[in-house]
Amino acid sequence: MQPTCPLCGKNSEFLYKYLNRNYFRCSHCKSAFVDPLAHLSYEEEESRYLEHNNDVNDPGYRNFVKPILEVVFDNFGSEHMGLDFGAGTGPVISQVLSEKGYNIDQYDPFFCNKPEVLSKKYDYIVCCEVIEHFYKPHSEFAQLKSMLQPGGKLICMTDIFYDCVDFAQWYYKNDPTHVFFYHPQSIDYIEKEFGFFQSSLNNRTIWFSR
Repeated sequence: MQPTCPLCGKNSEFLYKYLNRNYFRCSHCKSAFVDPLAHLSYEEEESRYLEHNNDVNDPGYRNFVKPILEVVFDNFGSEHMGLDFGAGTGPVISQVLSEKGYNIDQYDPFFCNKPEVLSKKYDYIVCCEVIEHFYKPHSEFAQLKSMLQPGGKLICMTDIFYDCVDFAQWYYKNDPTHVFFYHPQSIDYIEKEFGFFQSSLNNRTIWFSR
């Protein structure tokens, strides 16, 4: 039996097999995802993240997150409160924003596990290379939406599973912690399902407005 889509709950079809992991494609929102039976354990996932060498002072790393920062700078000021959700081992977005006088909390289930910040409300939430790690994206997006102030924005960065992508050759699937891949139709679904005012997609940067 094929697993149902963890974002929209609809039926899926087999897509590809890579390193003994089966991937499926949702028939409704067009997302692709790893068979939940192939998810890593907490310890395996943490070990993989510890392999990342994310230096917050590295100019290349800072340039990589620039598209998210530009959305923040264009829409919010130091008087607003932000959250770096999934900040990881090198929270470069938090570092740059703090240098500019912005107020931003951090949360990461592995490296900054402070559940108290999840009960607060924020003007903006940034998720840089995070949403592809969601085991339960429907629950995760519902939680993120509930944490946004009216008029707030959820700003994400991930590789998009466009129709032109050759999944077999796509590098993005090869990371074992990447378990969910978003199609532009997935973005439309999230906007409507969670009642965002609008969504925007620009290359790898997505933002949802409440």
